[in-house]
Amino acid sequence: MPFPLTDSLPHTCHAFADDALGQDDAVALHEKLQRKECDAASLLAAAYQRAQGINPKLSAIPYLAPWDTLNQALQKQEYPQASPPFFQSIPSFVKDNIGVAGMPTGFGTKTFRARPEKRDSPYARQFSAMGLTVLGKSSLPEFGLNASTEPVHTEATRNPWQLDFSCGASSGGAAALVAAGVVPLAHGNDGGGSIRIPAACCGLVGLKVSRGRHVNEPIARALPINIISEGVLTRSVRDTAYFHHAAQKYYLNPKLPALPLITESRGRRLRIGCFTDSVTGFSTDQATRQATLKMAERLAKAGHQVEEMRFPVSAQFGDDFGLYWGMLAYLVKKTGKLALNRKFSAHKLDPLSLGLAQHYQKNMHRTPFMLARLKKSGKQFQSAFKHYDLYLSPVLAQTPRPLGELRPDQDFDILFERLMRYASFTPMANIAGTPALSLPGGLSDQGLPIGIQLCAGFGREQDLLEIAYEIEASA
Repeated sequence: MPFPLTDSLPHTCHAFADDALGQDDAVALHEKLQRKECDAASLLAAAYQRAQGINPKLSAIPYLAPWDTLNQALQKQEYPQASPPFFQSIPSFVKDNIGVAGMPTGFGTKTFRARPEKRDSPYARQFSAMGLTVLGKSSLPEFGLNASTEPVHTEATRNPWQLDFSCGASSGGAAALVAAGVVPLAHGNDGGGSIRIPAACCGLVGLKVSRGRHVNEPIARALPINIISEGVLTRSVRDTAYFHHAAQKYYLNPKLPALPLITESRGRRLRIGCFTDSVTGFSTDQATRQATLKMAERLAKAGHQVEEMRFPVSAQFGDDFGLYWGMLAYLVKKTGKLALNRKFSAHKLDPLSLGLAQHYQKNMHRTPFMLARLKKSGKQFQSAFKHYDLYLSPVLAQTPRPLGELRPDQDFDILFERLMRYASFTPMANIAGTPALSLPGGLSDQGLPIGIQLCAGFGREQDLLEIAYEIEASA
């Protein structure tokens, strides 16, 4: 292990301070800007100082833009609209698999040397159009293929709740930075749980929206099943609600119902199906199971109709998604020179990426059947919403794992089984294209967050956000 854990590190860390950011969420900062209690320069300076101060402990920022560059950009910032975007001047980070002009895109890998991008990628244009000030890039595991942000070529990204534990993945750097208070929200994307998993590990709100609600990156459009959704990780339900509502001013998908600005629960009582066992056959640990059942009890006492149900697809789904996951690694290995960088070196992929690619190559003949079954599973998952408004489940089958347990440089078969056991609840919503939300559901005996997941039918983010406000208020 090139970067062993050390006893000299503090147990927890945060960057909250008595500065312009304070402990406010993005909505509160917007209100302070409107009242002129702070300005864009003070927010930028506070976030930059926090990032510089805490990153040596978290290792969550592979690239921080030079101060002079950010300051100059701030001076030139102009918005021709009658009113500026809601998130104007709110500091944030973009996950290091999205291209931002002037910043390198490293994808969490050492297979090539990243150079500064000449232009924003399609989603970066939507993100910047919302007025957010991008300070730099947040960390991820190699190509987002792991459920823990532990690249083999650099320091692992640490969980600010307990620094010797994983912050989740693949949007792990974003989660660590938001949970630690560096910024109020940060970009993430979700192809199998990559927003919801780190949100669960770090005690945050993480919404994976319906397929196509945000602008798609080219890689998402090229997949046989588009499993990727863009979004943010936040510390409050309202930041999540305001963000996804504001994103529609740049792009509104005509195939989806518009998402109104949700500011509270309307008090509707819903029928909720609850399950605590995943489709993979691995058992859920006791702390996670209890947190989910306690949430079910809370919702039932609040008047919702909560019923026990089974995972609404067959056990074959686990193997099929595992093969699809391997296919993604195989495509990276085979097309990296063309799609990513002409100096891409496949032999420098980490052992997990190589193992996944080999797993797919051995089973490549199953691809047509795998894709057909996954599409059928997605329809089954969606059709079950005829009987329920929402599903309630854990986000993960276990509490956050100690750093090292999911490192990519270990025996592939052991790691693959661990990952299938750990991240078994989230992928189904990616295949179905339906929205799913991670919310804090309590703490383990070790003081680590436990996330609960709520899933809704296609285009029904409103249901998720309304009940999220209710849960947040009751907590």
